[in-house]
Amino acid sequence: MQERHLQAAALVLGLLGVAAGAFGAHGLEARPAELFATASSYQVWHALAILACSALRLGRPAQGAFLAGVLVFSGSLYLLALGAPRPLGMITPLGGLFLMAGWALALRELLVARR
Repeated sequence: MQERHLQAAALVLGLLGVAAGAFGAHGLEARPAELFATASSYQVWHALAILACSALRLGRPAQGAFLAGVLVFSGSLYLLALGAPRPLGMITPLGGLFLMAGWALALRELLVARR
């Protein structure tokens, strides 16, 4: 993906994260609302992480991992909050692993590739 596309994706994720947080806080019951709030929080923070990686030129692997993590982690929580079958929750930890991988890849790029 081109740099501009990743920045656009991060901006869209941030925008949708805020909208989803508002919907979750006001439009759902307690349990689904908590899922929605968690999903939107992670989405917004990792959208900012993608922007930061882009601004710092930390490389596409970290940005791709963050994007995949948001899609899997937050996406699965959104679907669960909206009534998807519970077994879908089994993929949520995979999204968390992608998010952690993004942080590790960014750190690696910062420490190793910038010597």
